[in-house]
Amino acid sequence: MRAQICGLLGWCLVALVWLAPAWSQALDPAQARREEAAGIDWYDLKKLPVEGRGWTDTAAFYDRLPAKAEALVRKDVWNLSRHSAGLCVRFTSASPAIHCRWTVTSSNLAMPHMPATGVSGVDLYVKHQGAWRWLACGFPREQTNQAALVTGLSPEEREYLLYLPLYNGVSEVELGVARGATVAAAPGYGAGKEKPIVFYGTSITQGGCASRPGMVHTAILQRRLGRPVINLGFSGNGRMEAELGRLLAELDPAVYVLDCLPNISGGEVRERTEPLVKILREAHPQTPILLVEDRSYSDNFLVESKRARNADSRKELRGAFERLRQAGVSGLFYLEGEHLLGADNEGTVDSSHPTDLGFVRQADAFEAALRPILERPADAR
Repeated sequence: MRAQICGLLGWCLVALVWLAPAWSQALDPAQARREEAAGIDWYDLKKLPVEGRGWTDTAAFYDRLPAKAEALVRKDVWNLSRHSAGLCVRFTSASPAIHCRWTVTSSNLAMPHMPATGVSGVDLYVKHQGAWRWLACGFPREQTNQAALVTGLSPEEREYLLYLPLYNGVSEVELGVARGATVAAAPGYGAGKEKPIVFYGTSITQGGCASRPGMVHTAILQRRLGRPVINLGFSGNGRMEAELGRLLAELDPAVYVLDCLPNISGGEVRERTEPLVKILREAHPQTPILLVEDRSYSDNFLVESKRARNADSRKELRGAFERLRQAGVSGLFYLEGEHLLGADNEGTVDSSHPTDLGFVRQADAFEAALRPILERPADAR
């Protein structure tokens, strides 16, 4: 009898975890900073659940790695981890206008091959007729920016999704609504979809060169699959390092996606893939791991050195994959890179980094690989 009661209590606790986000109360208006003249109530974004944070013990709230990582990883990785790539907030409001004020940590708002809207802007989506639709982008012009993202809406309760900058950090973000309008955390993703997909990779994973934060493939997949995502892309520094592997092992995702080939040579792929996978598998015996080949350089049909680099890294990743399987490592999956960006070489800005078109095509390929993995019974993964 005691065992039955304990079992029932356990299921009740699980149910509470699943349902708790749906019971979220509106933020207390007393927490708002009221701007009387403009008729706006400003809420610190930290009052809402910020998604994409794998750790809460961070040096700054919007960092992507824990504070202890500063002493564990290379300086370049640490600096990039302070960019807010993949961080987002889902919230509900009936406000007829949505405003945002945000301060980025670097005055370098754009790059030569990536616009300021992607590097340092914010991006707003709304759930409309059951699907996520893009609504507005906040243009960065200074380190501190304020934008009326959308105005003139009918005062109906809607669910919104706000993405933070991809290649800049943020120190402060405020969400503005019409005076007296409520703001609340959006409902959870639902039973079986609570665990995030963790992406570890390169500048492409981080979002280079999306025109706005919602267009990186990891964000597209979040919306399509209806699951939280943690983006651990580090521009030029996704190198399958053991230090990152041990940090990744602290997370408890639905699946790990390892997409580092654009940043490492064939020899490094051979040396590092198996140790990284073994670190993750030791900590998580059942969690699926998806190994991803590098995208094809868009000009490799003429540039022999790039074609050779693609071929060499893929050969080594495939070899590591096969050796791991032969050694009895289960739950491994593989995504080929030849057509990640399509076959017409129109998907990049510089032969390497995707445009929005390239990211949509990449999301298509990742979705086809991830859906069957996520839909498998837990004990069959």
